[in-house]
Amino acid sequence: MIATERILEGSRYARCIASSKRVRWDIDEDVIRGRHFDAAHKFLPDGLSLADAFTTLSPDEKRFVSQIQGRTYANIFGLVERFINAKVLELGRDHALGDQEAVEALVRFSDEELKHQALFRRVEAMVGEVLPDGYRFDIDPDAVARVVLGKCTWAVLVLTLDIELFTQAHYRQSIDPDAELSELYKDVFLYRWKEECQHAILDELELARQDATLMAEERDRAVDEFIELVAAVDGILKAQSAADAGYFVANCGRAVGADEARSIEAAFLAAYRWQYSDSGARHPHFAKVLSGLITESQGQRIQAALATLH
Repeated sequence: MIATERILEGSRYARCIASSKRVRWDIDEDVIRGRHFDAAHKFLPDGLSLADAFTTLSPDEKRFVSQIQGRTYANIFGLVERFINAKVLELGRDHALGDQEAVEALVRFSDEELKHQALFRRVEAMVGEVLPDGYRFDIDPDAVARVVLGKCTWAVLVLTLDIELFTQAHYRQSIDPDAELSELYKDVFLYRWKEECQHAILDELELARQDATLMAEERDRAVDEFIELVAAVDGILKAQSAADAGYFVANCGRAVGADEARSIEAAFLAAYRWQYSDSGARHPHFAKVLSGLITESQGQRIQAALATLH
C-alpha cells in the first residue's frame, strides 16, 4: 500500500473514532428511559414484519405477529452480534503493534457491540413481560458463533457487512409515520443505527485489508464459505419461523386450520428472509463493495445460491 493510501485509510479509522465519541449513548438514560412495552402497539414496522403477507389475519392478529417478530428480532441480533464482536476483537489484535487509530476504532466497535447485545437482552426480557408464555428461541449464540468463526475472515466480514447495512435499512423503515408503532422500539432502531453507521465503514476497511492478502484460489474458496454462511443463516430462519408460527397459532385466540398454519409459517419465513438476508443483499452499497472484490462468475454463484432460498 502506498503512503497516500495509508493516510486515507487511517483518516477513515479516525473519522469512525470521532463518530463513536459523538453519538455515544446509554441504554437506560437514552433508550429505555423508564418506559415499558405495551401490547397495544406494534413492535416492528409493517415494512419489516411484511404484515401484508399475512393475508388471513385480522389487524389485531397482525399486530401480535409484529410483537412476536420483535422478540425474535432481539434474539437474532443478540446472536449475530456475538460472532461479530468475537471477530472484531480478533481483527484488533492484527493492528495492536501498528496503527493505533485502527486499534481504537475496533475497540470502540467491540464495546458498542457488547452494549447492543445487552440492549437486546433487555428488549427480549421486556417484550416477554407483555406476551403470552410459550415463546421459544432455542438457538445457542455461542454454538452459532463457533460455526461462523470457523469460516475464513473474508467470508465472515462479507456477512458482517451485509448485516451492518441491513440494520440501516431497518432504521429507515422504523421512521415512517405510524401511530401504532411502539415509540420505545423506534428508539431501539434509532440509537443502534447511530453506531452501526461507523461499524459498516470499519467492516469495509477490514474487508479490503483481508481481501488484499488473498490469492485468487483463496478468494474463490472464501466465496464458497460465504455461501455456506448464508445457507446456515437461512436454516436458523426456517427453524425460528416454524417456532414463531406455532407460538402464534397457540396464542391467537382462535382455531387455525392446517392450511392457514402453513400459510402463516411461510409468511414468517418470508419476513425473516427479508429482514436478515434480502434487505442487506439488495443494499446498493453491499452490491458495489462485493462486486469490486469478486469475479462475474463468483457473483453468479452467490446469486444462484440466494435464489435457492426462495
